[in-house]
Amino acid sequence: MTTRPAFAGGRPVRRAPLPFHRPLLGAREAEAVGRVLRSGWITAGPRVAQFERALATSLRCRHVVAVSSCTAGLTLALDALGIGRGDEVITTPLTFVATANVIVHRGARPRFVDVDPMTLNLDPAAGARAITRKTRAILPVHVGGQPCDLASLLAIARRRQLVVIEDAAHAFGARYRGRPIGTWGDATVFSFHAVKNLTTAEGGLVATRTQASAERIRRLAFHGMDHDAWHRVRRRGWRYVVREAGYKANLTDLQAAIGLVQLRRFAGFQRRRRRIVAAYQEAFASCPELILPREAPGTRHAWHLYLVQLRLERVRITRDTFLRSLAAEGILGNLHYLPVHLQPFYRRTFGYRPGSCPVAERAAHRLVTLPLYPAMTDQDVADVVEAVTKVVRYYAR
Repeated sequence: MTTRPAFAGGRPVRRAPLPFHRPLLGAREAEAVGRVLRSGWITAGPRVAQFERALATSLRCRHVVAVSSCTAGLTLALDALGIGRGDEVITTPLTFVATANVIVHRGARPRFVDVDPMTLNLDPAAGARAITRKTRAILPVHVGGQPCDLASLLAIARRRQLVVIEDAAHAFGARYRGRPIGTWGDATVFSFHAVKNLTTAEGGLVATRTQASAERIRRLAFHGMDHDAWHRVRRRGWRYVVREAGYKANLTDLQAAIGLVQLRRFAGFQRRRRRIVAAYQEAFASCPELILPREAPGTRHAWHLYLVQLRLERVRITRDTFLRSLAAEGILGNLHYLPVHLQPFYRRTFGYRPGSCPVAERAAHRLVTLPLYPAMTDQDVADVVEAVTKVVRYYAR
């Protein structure tokens, strides 16, 4: 006999809701920020340079540029690699809308292609079929922290002389065939947003294959100038030269100070994430109503998100009602993502319609993202397991 869920009159698993995410910040981050405040230099300066060196070592990539966000980094990478008006960029519809928006802002057209049903990442075969004479780039997303099939994507790109720009917003710390994500494509862009595995509150990083690309991205990130303010102060010079019309997308020393501490704690963060995932996998293995995420062979998942899919044919409930039911039990889940190609702007502007990416569309109706972050206690994890199991069993066919 199943216990009646809270939304139907029973007692909730938790009275104080468990948030979907809570950053793990403490005294060390606060002290690092305090030192920057006391230094008198709070914008882009020595801490950013130190953060970039540390990240380059961590990623085993020589050419990195810290930026204000992953969105800004994608814009800069597209610009630096020559993507512009009239070009087409192959990408996935199962992502945050920023992935596609940056393509539009460059005057290019996003060509949405379907995803692999297991990983939910861009399907290389679908990508290859979508290439036209206007295609200039492939922009895959490592959804949830699961690395894409980069070998296939890069082989396609080489054959067709395309650039590969990876949206690795979820994938800091992930590996593919033993190498860190960040060492594969022509450019790889990470996010350090508040909910990410490593945070600087807001921020991002672009890792590139060549020094020339990195230098252009750095210049574009600061108004197209040959040197930013910190470098001019160090040189005791006030002159600057504008090489091209750039953007304003630099990281600050305040953010970098947080990032340096987070980077030192990162291995511990990831160990905790993997322990939580292991607990989820063991507990939910007995729930035939759920499709659980898997780590693809030859990869190391970053486990930014724990994405499950409801087997709708096995439950008397929609995904949205499932999320509301979890909330009634005190567990705040989330949704990643609504397909971008079906958003009103993309339907109106590019003519996309339901059915063009059926695997992604089907998954989007079933996806639920459960809480997963290092600040969760063992009791928090147990509460998630209890709430999910309770709701699933109540609505099982």
